[in-house]
Amino acid sequence: MLQPASTESQLEHLIRERILLLDGAMGTMIQRFKFTEADVRGERFADHHKDLKNFSDILCLTHPEKITSIHEAYYEAGSDIVETNSFGASPVAILEFDLPFDLIDEINYAAVKCARDAADKWTEITPDKPRFVAGSIGPTSKQLAISTKVDDAAHRDIDFIALKDSYLVQVKSLAEAGADILMPETAIDTLNLKACLFAIQEYFDNGGRRVPVMASGTFDKGGRTFVSGQSIEAFVTSLAHFPLLSIGMNCALGPTVMRPHLEEMSKATGLPISCHPNAGLPNDMGQFDLGPKEMADIVGEYADNGWVNVIGGCCGTAPEHISAFNERVNGCKPKQNTEQPVWTRLSGQLPMVMRPEIPFTMVGERTNVSGSRKFARLIKEEKYEEGVEIARAQVENGATIIDINFDDGLLDGVEAMTTFLRLVSGDSVAGSVPVMIDSSRWE
Repeated sequence: MLQPASTESQLEHLIRERILLLDGAMGTMIQRFKFTEADVRGERFADHHKDLKNFSDILCLTHPEKITSIHEAYYEAGSDIVETNSFGASPVAILEFDLPFDLIDEINYAAVKCARDAADKWTEITPDKPRFVAGSIGPTSKQLAISTKVDDAAHRDIDFIALKDSYLVQVKSLAEAGADILMPETAIDTLNLKACLFAIQEYFDNGGRRVPVMASGTFDKGGRTFVSGQSIEAFVTSLAHFPLLSIGMNCALGPTVMRPHLEEMSKATGLPISCHPNAGLPNDMGQFDLGPKEMADIVGEYADNGWVNVIGGCCGTAPEHISAFNERVNGCKPKQNTEQPVWTRLSGQLPMVMRPEIPFTMVGERTNVSGSRKFARLIKEEKYEEGVEIARAQVENGATIIDINFDDGLLDGVEAMTTFLRLVSGDSVAGSVPVMIDSSRWE
């Protein structure tokens, strides 16, 4: 007797067989209920000392039937995958609402249950079109690539390990609650996303339930991640270490502006591509005006060109949009696996590819306290900005990688290295190339 295919193998097959449909915006649908602050709180959180209306994840506890109805509406419209209402359900993300950490598991489990109930119902209705649940993981309000202090460019509100640990709590909850997919999305800072992927890998390596992972970044009109400033190809390269089911982009842009960026991403990787754009750009009232048919016509071109495997909607989209997408892309072939040349690919804010026709690589070694007396003096005197100027000059003079070494008995190398790397990563010139970490102290 044949064993049923695993969810992972099902998805890996389906994503190359036909274009899969994500859902549309959760927030847009929640707004239709016109919840008041008191409605959102319900009886359980009626006396909480902070407003909760902007923390829609809490509705999984106070109005689960409403959240399930939203998922059902998207499945009815044709969605293969819906995202759980858990965008902010991590320890770091709920800090701003002063909610207790012991709610995190409960919210994530409830979010998965709301989606799971709807998915199982619709899989039973259409057994030839199985429905899947993606555990939505948002970027949090903390960023690793930017300072929140005007007078200290090296300051960070959180460090990589603390953010990774926060993501790990949510990852574990979503996976163990039964999500079919983990989906870190709306990533505006690549380092945040890498912290999430690091947490997922740690969870898997420690015996956790393995599920496919879809990652989605958010880009500005120029095709750069909003906070870390990476180009699309550099972003793809930064995530190449992780075995993703798909990579993609969502939010911030309407489908017309997203079009060239999606084409670039599709050509930059052999991975399946996902996209869920906004319904255009917000108007003067903050509303999104792009209707279902207009939007379907544009994303339909993505499908016609073979750029995508998964299509959905972000801000301003609703089941009507997904229904229109479903009709428009029906029968279109998804992006197929394309073998990329096996070259060394690195990235800072920009990609750096070691192609065979390039005979050598120039590594800038002036940012090395052992190799440059001037640089060593600047760092010992804590003149970090002048040290960044040395890094910048190396790139301007042709270095495609910069070597950074702070091994010196008179330095607190760990602290100095951390400060310097944060400053370099924020510089549009020095930060454009990869860094070669040269150190005997890996912490």
